[in-house]
Amino acid sequence: MIIPGMVSATFRGLPAEEILDLCVKGELKGVEWSENAHVMPGDEKGADLLRQKTEKAGLEVAAYGSYYRLGQQEDPEAVFLPSVKAAAALGAPIIRIWGGTEPSALVNEEKRLALAKEAGIVCEIGSHYGIKVALEWHKNTLTDTNESAMDFLKETDSDNLYCLWQPTVALSQEERKHGLDLLGGRLLNLHIYYWKEGIRRPLKEGVQEWLGYLEHVDLNQPRFGLLEFVMNNTKEQFLEDAAVLHQILETASKIRRKNTLENERG
Repeated sequence: MIIPGMVSATFRGLPAEEILDLCVKGELKGVEWSENAHVMPGDEKGADLLRQKTEKAGLEVAAYGSYYRLGQQEDPEAVFLPSVKAAAALGAPIIRIWGGTEPSALVNEEKRLALAKEAGIVCEIGSHYGIKVALEWHKNTLTDTNESAMDFLKETDSDNLYCLWQPTVALSQEERKHGLDLLGGRLLNLHIYYWKEGIRRPLKEGVQEWLGYLEHVDLNQPRFGLLEFVMNNTKEQFLEDAAVLHQILETASKIRRKNTLENERG
């Protein structure tokens, strides 16, 4: 089951109340609240208030999108704690982090191991608060290729390190699908948008592409599919994309049920 929602940084300039209103209008069910946009690190009181507002609107907190980057901190614990405490007060089951600041091809083995050690520290802190830690699937980080991402998960060797996923422009469609296959149980939420040649386009133009990706996602495992990167940053386009997202998820479920029945019949 993929639960439709949005990443609040899509409209980082809007107040949280308008984000919630947009979600309700689009019949979405969850929000990934973004650090420095709608929830500040260390602001546990504000995070708790936003949790209450989210729940009152009939929505779930899908995740907390922090901007903690591996490899930039002299004291990882001191820097990460304010973010994870905000995530806990928000009631977020997941906190997003970033796999460094460089393309994986430029990171030597020594630095990779140091980043993996730091990731282990971060994951242990997250585990203490009952929160899963997830790497952003993104160019110019250690998750910019499928191979580097999977190697880093092994190098960190933590049961509490996962990945979010998005169709990064650095990979082809087939490479993206292969990455979803490789992630398996390490895959958490999806960030959903459609870009063509690096330019934002309406999600309706990417329906078939997304149906192809969802064939490589376990639809029986609950996770959020979160809208992001709206063309022209308009509310109208967002609501149109939300309607298309519902259609994509419904069609993907029908296809999966049909395939399951056919397999059962042999």
